[in-house]
Amino acid sequence: MPSPGDLLTIPFSDWINFLVRDWLVPNFRPFFRSLQWPITQVLNSLDALLQATPMLLFTALLAFVAWRTAGRGVAIFTLIALAFIDMIGLWPETMTTLAMIVTAVFFCTLIGVPLGILAARSDRTYAVVRPILDIMQTIPSFVYLVPIVMLFGVGMVPGIIATIVFALPPIVRLTNLGIRNVRGDLVEAAYAFGSTPRQVLWDVQFPLALRTIMAGLNQTLMLALSMVVITALIGAGGLGLTVYTGLGRLDVGNATAGGVGIVLLAIILDRITQALGEDRRVHTTSLWATLRGYFRPAHEAGRLEKAG
Repeated sequence: MPSPGDLLTIPFSDWINFLVRDWLVPNFRPFFRSLQWPITQVLNSLDALLQATPMLLFTALLAFVAWRTAGRGVAIFTLIALAFIDMIGLWPETMTTLAMIVTAVFFCTLIGVPLGILAARSDRTYAVVRPILDIMQTIPSFVYLVPIVMLFGVGMVPGIIATIVFALPPIVRLTNLGIRNVRGDLVEAAYAFGSTPRQVLWDVQFPLALRTIMAGLNQTLMLALSMVVITALIGAGGLGLTVYTGLGRLDVGNATAGGVGIVLLAIILDRITQALGEDRRVHTTSLWATLRGYFRPAHEAGRLEKAG
């Protein structure tokens, strides 16, 4: 007995090939290639800046940022992690990876936050955006690498575009969620006092939703980091290329070194962005008080912590 597939065959792959290869690429490839310009400018400027910054200066600056935002422990970890990355000879690759990640997250924020706000203010917009976000989050990343290569070519910028597509959904979803979860009575009170919709958005809803939006930014950052190795398949550089080269040559040492570099960078960025999203201020002490804290007896440290 013939199966339903023998009676009715849908040439789905042929339709996709016609849509992308025979219609989209010949007619719209110049337009898509023109979209690379802003990404190229941001990436090249950021990569040149990071590569030109001395290792000690960059490490000190990032450790200071970690100390001010996430506390003493994260700052010390940042110092040790960046020094280790430099000692294993992967500093230039790490700076390239950081430039790629920051560029991707920047454009994800530039696109995702306004789109999330628009979705939160319009149920119709959210009904359109939601299935698109579902597809972006669930489709395997290797699937859309092929049309990205056909439309944008290979290299660093197509890799960043693939990263943007992969990492965009969380910041859109959580921006929408944060604004929708703002208490209705606060919004009504703002309108009652004569606020315009624009003032309600920026003075009431956005500040109250900022913690949720920062959580979305953190998730976008982590997804961008997870995409680093995959984008090496289409010509992106950085630590992902180190891992991919080690895999191709069965060089477990280089592959492990690149992977460890990605992990250390991910931990640093994750802790800093998490701390920025917390609803509290980190109490920063003087350098002398910080050093003295290492030698404080345990019972005294516990007493001071309870008192604070």
